[in-house]
Amino acid sequence: MEAGERAVLAPFAEKSGDSRGRQYSEPSHSFRTEFQRDRARIIHSRAFRRMEYKTQVFLNGTGDHLRTRLTHSIEVASISRTIARALRLNEDLAEAIALAHDLGHAPFGHSGEEMLAECMRDHGGFDHNRQSVRVVELLEDPYPNFPGLNLTFEVREGLRKHGAFHEMEGSVDPQADTALRRYRSPSLEAQVADLADEITYYSHDLDDAVDFEILNAAQLEKNEVWRRSLRAVLARYPGAREPELRKLIIRDIIDMEVSDLVTISAKSIADAGVQSADGARQQAAPLIRYSDNLFEANRDLRKFLYQNVYYDPRVSEVNRHACEMLRQVFQAYLADPDKLGETASKRIDTEGLYRTVCDYIAGMTDRYLMEEHGQLSTM
Repeated sequence: MEAGERAVLAPFAEKSGDSRGRQYSEPSHSFRTEFQRDRARIIHSRAFRRMEYKTQVFLNGTGDHLRTRLTHSIEVASISRTIARALRLNEDLAEAIALAHDLGHAPFGHSGEEMLAECMRDHGGFDHNRQSVRVVELLEDPYPNFPGLNLTFEVREGLRKHGAFHEMEGSVDPQADTALRRYRSPSLEAQVADLADEITYYSHDLDDAVDFEILNAAQLEKNEVWRRSLRAVLARYPGAREPELRKLIIRDIIDMEVSDLVTISAKSIADAGVQSADGARQQAAPLIRYSDNLFEANRDLRKFLYQNVYYDPRVSEVNRHACEMLRQVFQAYLADPDKLGETASKRIDTEGLYRTVCDYIAGMTDRYLMEEHGQLSTM
């Protein structure tokens, strides 16, 4: 399989046979590449399973068809594979990064992250990207000889993204941190997973907001990305009506975003003359990118979603109440650390009380935090 990668993948793609390896040495596997092993370790982790019950935008449990962190991550992985395949990059690596990118997310979505960051404001802060690194390097514990999942350097590199590439707080692997500081950009596969994340939440947050009756047709037609796909769909299917029309539009948005990204990125890579994976890392700016027109349209779409969905009282008020529960549980654990349980309490000596409480709460599902709040409130 490693020989097959060298024959098929582009010169600038990451090759599993060239991996910088793992923090703790392990023998190679007989019939799986290193990135395939990483993918399996992520899928079989407890943190991955818990994402099924963590909010994406709409509070978990409020609708059977609404996305969760888990379904979001699976969709990101699917789009990552499509883009990576089209650019002859390493699909297994891009997929592994995509599947792990939200392992560190707090309960209650971005509102929960903001509340946890507020609780940790004077104690090192909280960021879900850095927390994902902590999950895979420290907090997961399926192996007896080392902490974490012992993923390859390349997957862990891919989790340090979203503009925080050179912020290494939270890592427990100083050698990897030193290696990363030599680079100006992450791997192309990491860049693919990053923008696949954007494409996914742009499209499915629109889809869920219509499903939840937050957005109506008049609002949607004010947005350029939606209007463009609406015109394209009606040109192909003049008789399309709701709810099929909306499904066709969402599909067209994804296709349009991916097609633009692949076309522009291929040209960007060619223009840069990159001939190796490390050559891509030495670029001052990411090579995986949208066209200028789509970049501006997506920026407007992001503003549109914040104004009309994320800040809508039907979303924000529910999340605000849930986040107040998170704050109260955080304070209860600080007051009585024994409530954390034996496993988590053992980390207080090395990680400190605040970080230990933060790790514990960040790993909770929405429903477990609400149950814990109910129990603590009755004591």
